[in-house]
Amino acid sequence: MRILFAGSPAIAVPSLLALVRLGLVGVLTNPDTKRGRRGEAEPTDVGAAADRLSGALPQFKPVTLDGAVRDAIAALQPDLLVSFAYGRIFGPTFLSLFPLGGINVHPSLLPKYRGATPIPAAILGRERETGVTIQRLALEMDAGDILAQERIPLDGRETTESLSKIAAEKGAALLPQALDKAAGRRQNNDEASYCELIRSEDGLIDWSQGAADIDAKIRAYTPWPLCRTVHGKEILYILEGEPLEAGVQAGTVPGTVLGIDKKSGILVQTGDGILAVRRLQYAAKKALAWRDFLNGARDFIGARLTG
Repeated sequence: MRILFAGSPAIAVPSLLALVRLGLVGVLTNPDTKRGRRGEAEPTDVGAAADRLSGALPQFKPVTLDGAVRDAIAALQPDLLVSFAYGRIFGPTFLSLFPLGGINVHPSLLPKYRGATPIPAAILGRERETGVTIQRLALEMDAGDILAQERIPLDGRETTESLSKIAAEKGAALLPQALDKAAGRRQNNDEASYCELIRSEDGLIDWSQGAADIDAKIRAYTPWPLCRTVHGKEILYILEGEPLEAGVQAGTVPGTVLGIDKKSGILVQTGDGILAVRRLQYAAKKALAWRDFLNGARDFIGARLTG
């Protein structure tokens, strides 16, 4: 079987590597982008991983999947398209290049959380489990027949970063099983739910929300866009915390820094409960554990954090 793989971010790299021994003939990924202080163009994580593979594996990094790109891919005579977080929708003309069609790795228990951000959505929803699904590519987003699926139990402390690493490995391990299946299980569209794209402003903390909700946001938005608040005039990122079983203190405004707990960290009042903050970072400064942070922010206790 001759396989073209389409993917871009780090979560897709294990699947790329799994396909090397299964018939990989080319890689489709997003264009190089300028990063870092020097502004030099760098490949996607998938592109960089493909560069490290032995042999001259063809790579395609188009802005659009136009006729020239389709012709170049058709010259490889691929049988199947495998995608994971490529970031673009494949139209019928492109999919017609593959006699066996296409399959897609999606990090949720489809039909739940169709869309581009299923891992943050599961954390925000405080789910007890999520999973990885391999589905046939369909013209409707994430609606194809299910070929393979594995559940991932959640303990409530995952971040998008840590859960993405688990989903990446689970997805890669499922691929050989999915490639052997000719038919899949239809999704129940009545049970479908959808997740939206994440924006930078979604990371702003509203301290009137409950501690458990704020904690879920902190974990869901790690590593991007990160949750932030304002201390005085400075932007302050809250990188790690945990809700405590404590109610609202009478007369205390949400966002007020109450004090410390030697085991839990800095205590901040929310609209429902107390959030224990363990790692913080002022913008343009390094991340610090809460004890080290307080050594340089002696006016922090008693301050009010705002959105």
